[in-house]
Amino acid sequence: MRLAVIGGGAAGFFLAVNAAQSAPGLEVVVFEQRARVLSKLEASGGGRCNCTNTFADVKDLKTVYPRGAGLIKRQFKRFGPRDAFAWFESRGVPLAIADDHRVFPRAQDSRAISGCLKAEADRLGVRVRTGCRIDRPEALLRDRGGDFDFVAVTIGGTPGGQGCVPSLFAFKLAGGAHVGLAGVSAPEVVASVSGTKLSARGALLVTHDGFSGPAILKLSSYAARELAGCAYRFDLKVNWAGGRNYDEVSGSLRDLARTHARKAVLNVAPFGLSGRLWSHVVLCAAGRGEAPIGGKRCADLSKRDFARLTEALTGDMYAVSGRASHKDEFVTCGGVPLDAIDKATMESKQTPGLFYAGEVLDIDGITGGFNFQAAWTTAYAAAAAIAQRAGS
Repeated sequence: MRLAVIGGGAAGFFLAVNAAQSAPGLEVVVFEQRARVLSKLEASGGGRCNCTNTFADVKDLKTVYPRGAGLIKRQFKRFGPRDAFAWFESRGVPLAIADDHRVFPRAQDSRAISGCLKAEADRLGVRVRTGCRIDRPEALLRDRGGDFDFVAVTIGGTPGGQGCVPSLFAFKLAGGAHVGLAGVSAPEVVASVSGTKLSARGALLVTHDGFSGPAILKLSSYAARELAGCAYRFDLKVNWAGGRNYDEVSGSLRDLARTHARKAVLNVAPFGLSGRLWSHVVLCAAGRGEAPIGGKRCADLSKRDFARLTEALTGDMYAVSGRASHKDEFVTCGGVPLDAIDKATMESKQTPGLFYAGEVLDIDGITGGFNFQAAWTTAYAAAAAIAQRAGS
């Protein structure tokens, strides 16, 4: 029997090698339209490949999978992050766990992962054809006139296809208020889309054209459809105080002012903010037509000054003018609807013999290795179903 895998990325290779491993008599062919396979995997994580996550601090999968959490939870019982960790280590790829629970190859080189997948494909006799675009995968099935008993589509998300829109991107900002802060980071903020309940917590990085970092990337994932709907033009609210409310921030500022009464306001940065970022917040707090605060000593701050500083720390507003992308869009929101597949096998309900895995499905996660884990998990499920069918 024969299996065609459409897409030579992470999910495609993982599906191919696991199907070939479980069904020795199955002939497996991977079709990739690019000149190289696994190119996005090798470029991911700055060339290090954050291949999974321990999920040690994940209490609810919905917080890391804005779409598809239910299917992922079900499939984790069969093949979860511990299984993925063991799979690669048992094939000679030592892995390392970072302090934030992300998992990388110990070599800090994505080629350790891609090399393992390629070596397994070679060992198991999986054939790979590059520069080969397949527009109608279902036409490869025997009952549609093709030469394959099974077809697995693992092409990844493509903006504009199957309702896909970008996810995991940075924000471009209008105006120039942030320009002097490029390279500055805040340890923990809460970023939200003004006028909605959409928000995300984490570190924030100021770039030359806007904001990036975990908080922004998570927000772009949570709000992927909403932001696409407004053409990526919206008001962004930033709480620089780690999500503390107005009263908490006001009280902390007053305590800080009493402790450092003789110091200049600019020299007393709260909530772990850098001096440059605190100076920016103080400048924003002045507002139009207001007296500057930065030159004052803490002891000289008025009730109005405390109010303005608190407002700037808890609700700093920025006009977002678009999304900032670098290289390819690595993650998309959207894809094949999950109600169109058998969630146990990843097989199409409409077309028997046609399977899906990876980002082509309407599953996507936030940054941190969660999207690779979804690829391994769904690919393993499809491979197991195909192998079982091939052996029956």
